[in-house]
Amino acid sequence: MLKLTFLGTSAGVPTKQRNVTALAVECLNPYLSGSKQHSKKSRPWLLIDCGEGTQQQLLHTKLSLHRLSAICITHVHGDHCYGLPGLLASAAMSGRTAPLTLIAPKAIAKLLDTITLTTELYFPFAINFMAIEDLLSQQGKENSAKLDVSIDKQALTIDIHPLSHRVPCYGFGITQSISRRTLNTDKLLAEGIPASALWGRLQQGEDVITEDGRSLRATDYVNSEVLRTRVVVAGDNDTPACLSAALTDTHLLVHEATYTADVLAKVQAKIQASHSDYDPMHSSAAQVGRFAQDSGLQNLILTHFSARYQSFDNPESETPNMGHIRLDAASTYKGNLWLAADFEQYLVKGTDNQVTSLGLAHHKS
Repeated sequence: MLKLTFLGTSAGVPTKQRNVTALAVECLNPYLSGSKQHSKKSRPWLLIDCGEGTQQQLLHTKLSLHRLSAICITHVHGDHCYGLPGLLASAAMSGRTAPLTLIAPKAIAKLLDTITLTTELYFPFAINFMAIEDLLSQQGKENSAKLDVSIDKQALTIDIHPLSHRVPCYGFGITQSISRRTLNTDKLLAEGIPASALWGRLQQGEDVITEDGRSLRATDYVNSEVLRTRVVVAGDNDTPACLSAALTDTHLLVHEATYTADVLAKVQAKIQASHSDYDPMHSSAAQVGRFAQDSGLQNLILTHFSARYQSFDNPESETPNMGHIRLDAASTYKGNLWLAADFEQYLVKGTDNQVTSLGLAHHKS
């Protein structure tokens, strides 16, 4: 299972209610028992984008920088990466020593090198930097790349998909696979094999020989189950169809919806009238909704809203607000739809393609 906590949902600049883009993805293992399942140590997490102020947002959650396993940066625009140096510096000052994986465009390495040099920043932990451009070229594909970042006995893969924006930008597919072996104890007891250490060895996949000389194959007594959960998180993107291949067997798409369709049309008309070369290159809620509907996707969360849209939901109001975004998306999409807000959490269960809104994150005491 994957648990999402939105740390910033505004586009471009922060507002009083929304910080700029950041999303935490916790990797939960439902097969762990009791206290282990709820322990922070058994809940590693990833960070997708790190806009300015992200480390401040984290202070209002129970997420720990010591359990952060990887950071993925979609592109170099400041509202997606200006918070990265400060967050890494805070991790260093808090005593982190474990290596950290950073998956990002090459330019992010230059940013960190410059800040490290000019501010004499020191990291007591290794940063395993993976340049997205290199990952794409090494795998011989320009349209996607996949890497294994498995953590804490959880098989975790991240695939990368180029998007359409003013600068090179990417979407990340995150797939968690957790395997569990269950022992068929009824069968063992029916065959006169009482509980003993042999049971544990069988469950671990080991073939054994009983005291009376019988050979037992683990495959005859152990059932294997794999819990697979997949979400796709897009960076800025004016062409949702760039993610068509990424949505195969996906349980949830998180995508920007900077405007409503009417505002996007006005933006594009203004560009044409002024013969400007500047195009923000963002999507409307209706545009993303139509793509999700055509793709047969059951669950969609929209985020990255223009600061012009207020956080209240009233489609009758003349003031641009979330009600207008919601109606715009609902005009083209009939699946499960949510509009993200800062600190809202969602639980994604791959077994039943279920996404559950958990409300606001519980603040640290």
